[in-house]
Amino acid sequence: MKENIIDDETIKQIKDFFIQIDNPTEIILFTQKDNCPSCEDTRQLLMELSNTSDKLTFSVYDIDVDAALAKKYNIDKVPNIVIAGKTDNDILDYGVRYAGLPSGHEFGSLIREVVQVSKRDSNLNKDTRDYLGGLTKPIKFLVFFTPT
Repeated sequence: MKENIIDDETIKQIKDFFIQIDNPTEIILFTQKDNCPSCEDTRQLLMELSNTSDKLTFSVYDIDVDAALAKKYNIDKVPNIVIAGKTDNDILDYGVRYAGLPSGHEFGSLIREVVQVSKRDSNLNKDTRDYLGGLTKPIKFLVFFTPT
């Protein structure tokens, strides 16, 4: 294995932040054997992240080998990360996904999403929840970034 991606000081900060994790949370990574230059770095980063809390579990699947599971989670590109709740052996999918290596500001967003998913509450106000509850068609919300 390569040298750690996350330095010791950042690990300490993450552990301090992850004290807020309320419930078990699963980090699921979909990779691919070929044509995925950032898959290994993403795997290592998420493994290091998941080791910072006993309430986190981490699993890795291949998008080709585990095609049915990838389809279940609507995964069509790699690396792709699913942040989900976990109860016993059940995965609670809230639709939180990250495509690509979460670096820079996206790493901070990923850490906040792990805590948010663990709380099993979106923090949306009632009016927003009611509006979203009235939607009749699926909506796909994408956020793009440019690495700098």
